[in-house]
Amino acid sequence: MTTRKHIVIVGAGPGGLCAGMLLSQRGFKVSLFDKHAEVGGRNRPIRMDGFTFDTGPTFLLMKGVLDEMFELCGRNSADYLEFMPLSPMYRLQFADKAISVYSDRDTMRGELQRVFDEGCEGYHRFMANERRRFQALYPCITRDYSSLRSFLSWDLLKALPWLAFPKSVFANLGQYFKGEHLRLAFCFQSKYLGMSPWQCPALFTMLPYLEHEYGIYHVKGGLNKIALAMAQVIRENGGEIHTGTGVASLRVENGAVTGVKLDSGESVPADEVVINADFAHAMSRLVEPGRLQKYAPERLKKLDYSCSTFMLYLGLNKTYDLPHHTIAFARDYRTNIGNIFADKSLSRDFSFYVQNACASDPGLAPAGKSALYVLVPMPNNDSGLDWDLHRAAVREQVLDTLTDRLGLHDLRAQIACEKIITPSDWESEEYVYKGATFSLAHHFKQMLYWRPHNRFEELANCYLVGGGTHPGSGLPTIYESARISANLISRRHGAAFEDNAASRWLR
Repeated sequence: MTTRKHIVIVGAGPGGLCAGMLLSQRGFKVSLFDKHAEVGGRNRPIRMDGFTFDTGPTFLLMKGVLDEMFELCGRNSADYLEFMPLSPMYRLQFADKAISVYSDRDTMRGELQRVFDEGCEGYHRFMANERRRFQALYPCITRDYSSLRSFLSWDLLKALPWLAFPKSVFANLGQYFKGEHLRLAFCFQSKYLGMSPWQCPALFTMLPYLEHEYGIYHVKGGLNKIALAMAQVIRENGGEIHTGTGVASLRVENGAVTGVKLDSGESVPADEVVINADFAHAMSRLVEPGRLQKYAPERLKKLDYSCSTFMLYLGLNKTYDLPHHTIAFARDYRTNIGNIFADKSLSRDFSFYVQNACASDPGLAPAGKSALYVLVPMPNNDSGLDWDLHRAAVREQVLDTLTDRLGLHDLRAQIACEKIITPSDWESEEYVYKGATFSLAHHFKQMLYWRPHNRFEELANCYLVGGGTHPGSGLPTIYESARISANLISRRHGAAFEDNAASRWLR
C-alpha cells in the first residue's frame, strides 16, 4: 500500500474482530466500534455474582479454522487460549433413551450398538460419504460470490452433485439410518443454522460429520475468551477498539460509504467500512431511508429468517451430575418443529439445550456452585407473541421441564442469580432483526450469490462479515466471512497477504 488506509469496523463480534485482526496484521489502520462495554457481540460474557456465561456460542467446532486465522496473523492460538476437547461431546436425551456422542470412532460405534436396534451399520458409510461431501464443498464456501462469474470454477462444478438438491438433511440421512431417532441424532445440528432438519438443505449433512471427525472444544473461561484474544491481537497490531461507542449511521456520498456517524454525533471518516452488525438490522437502521433498493426495509421483511431462542442463564448454589452439553428432544419433535417454523406458536413440550460448563471448567462459578446455560428454540418475532406476557410462564415451563427431563428436582431452591433473554429481547436489546438469533435462513435461495455479498452490492466501500452474509452463521463460517472480506479489501489496496485457499488444518 502506498498510503495507510483506514478501515472502520461496525461491531466487535466474532466476524468484526477476526476481520480486524487480519486487516491490522496487513498494515491497515483499523478502528472498531461497538455499543457494548465489552467486545464479543453475541460471543461476549455475561457476568453475575461471580458466575460467568457465554451469551451465545458455547462450543468450538472446526477449531482448525480459528487456528488458521491466528496463523495468518503470525500467532499461535494456543499462546492466547486454552482449548479443552470434550469427550463425550454431548449427551442426546430422548423420551425413552439417551446416548452419549463421541468423536472417537470405536467408542461411538459401541454407543450406537448399545442404544439403537439397527446399531452402527450405517455409521461407517455416513462418515466416509460425508467426508467426501465436505472435501468437495468446503473450498466452494470459502470463495467470494460477489459476482456470478464466481460460479465459473472447476471446484464448484465438481461439487454440484454433493448439494443433493432438493433433499433435506433428514431425508438425506435416510441413506444411512432407518429409525427417526437415529436420524435425529445426526441432524439436530440443523438448529445451529436456526432451521428445521426437514427443511435444511441436504448439503448441511456435513455438519454432524464435522463434529464426529474433528470433535468439539470448550475454551477455558468460556468461548468469550476468543473475542478477548482477537482484540488483543488487534491492539498488538496498533488497531483501536472503542467499546461503549455505538454507531448511529453510515456516511454515504454518491452511493459510497465514506465513514460512520457515532451515537455521540461524532463523524469518523474511513476508506472502507466493514459491517459486523446484524445484517437486516444494519440495513434498516444504519442506512438512510431510500438509499437501498434490493435490501430496502419492505424487502428485508420478506426474506426468510431463522428461529429465535429463549435463554435462561442460571447461577446455582450447587453442582449437578450433568455432562458439559445435553440436548433433549421434545417427545413429539415434529410437532415442536412445526410450532417453531410453520405455526410460529409456543409448544407445550419443547426441545432444549443445556450447557453445564462447570463440569469441565469449574472456574466459571464460585467454589461448589455451577453456571447453567439453557437454550430453548422459539419462533422468531414474526410470531407476534407478546413476550412481556409470556416471559414468566415460559420461565416456569423451562424450570419444570429441566426438573422432569433431567431430574433437577431442587433446581428452583438452588438459584442464586439468573438472566433471561427472550426473542423480543434479542431484537430490542441485542439489535437482532426479528429476534432471529441465527440470522437469515440457509435456504438455497439465500446462499452463495443469493446471500448478501461480502462486498456489499448496494453500497461501494462497504463489506459484510457475520452470519448474515456468505458463507453463513456459526463461528467457523463467520471467521471465513471475515477472511473473504479482508482478502477483498487487501486485494483492492494492494496489501500483501497469505491466501490459504487450501486450508492446512484439513486432513
